[in-house]
Amino acid sequence: MQKIIKKLKWGIAGCGRFAENSFIPALHLLRKSSLNSVFSNDLDRAKEISEKYGSTNFFNDYDKFLNSDIDAVYIGSANHHHFEQVKKAAAAGKNILCEKPLSITTTQAKEMVDICKKHNVLLAVNYTLRFHPLIKKAKELVDNQMIGKLISINLNYNFDLPPNSNFRFNKNEGGGPLRDVGTHMIDLLRFFGGEISTVNGVMDNIIYNSDVEDFAAAICGFKDGGYGYFNVSFNSKKAFNRIEILGHSGTISIDNLIGAKNASSKLNILLEGEARKTFRKRANKLFYLLKSVQNSFLKNEPPEVTGEDGYLNMKIMGELESKCHR
Repeated sequence: MQKIIKKLKWGIAGCGRFAENSFIPALHLLRKSSLNSVFSNDLDRAKEISEKYGSTNFFNDYDKFLNSDIDAVYIGSANHHHFEQVKKAAAAGKNILCEKPLSITTTQAKEMVDICKKHNVLLAVNYTLRFHPLIKKAKELVDNQMIGKLISINLNYNFDLPPNSNFRFNKNEGGGPLRDVGTHMIDLLRFFGGEISTVNGVMDNIIYNSDVEDFAAAICGFKDGGYGYFNVSFNSKKAFNRIEILGHSGTISIDNLIGAKNASSKLNILLEGEARKTFRKRANKLFYLLKSVQNSFLKNEPPEVTGEDGYLNMKIMGELESKCHR
């Protein structure tokens, strides 16, 4: 039985820009969490982040990092490091929040889920979009059948990222827009439409030639009926990146949320027999996710987005990739 704790002591593995500029600032907003340890393969980088944010310890030895005074681990390292780091953290008895995608293969993702169950630790995955208040409102409308029977969900996440030395352009390290942001789209499709039974699509290089695709698109069939569409890319300088949910009796759209950090997002609701309703909300999605994960870990209860979700999202991506020959 895990000990009951009143405040979470976090360790962070991986000191990229997201951890530095987004994750740790959001963590500092929580009253029941603190940053105690930082790990990076580069000790100078670990020390820099530790001193910047007032943590107690910094390491370039992952085993020593896990043995420091921490209750939970955020794994924000490059995708190809997730597998080993999650397994070691689970064996050390630490609850885990892992960056998406869970790993680089479906087989690895399944093993990660299984080993966390074996060691009785909680595994959450950092799918932030689910936690925006407007997303939750849209989910409520869909679940209550306010738009009638679901017909389709259309999602876009496109931006410009020319090829560089980042792991996102290394196929063996889990690179490409499908792995980087397509995983968010698959998670949202499952969140709104339920489990996915079929997937087909394309992966291509339209603008940039590199080791990974610069464009991917898919059409998914939901087990309970209706379809989901998404496209993602590293090649578009100006994109709306909107969400549109079409039902028999109404439509929901959300703008300025996907790919926008703490922006004022807009929810449009158009129902049969009613005037259009519009709501705006500025929200820190990551803060809401962290608050949820914090409460889950403190109460030793399953998180809202589980390792199983991460595995199922990986499985769908793997199936799509197996059908796309570039």
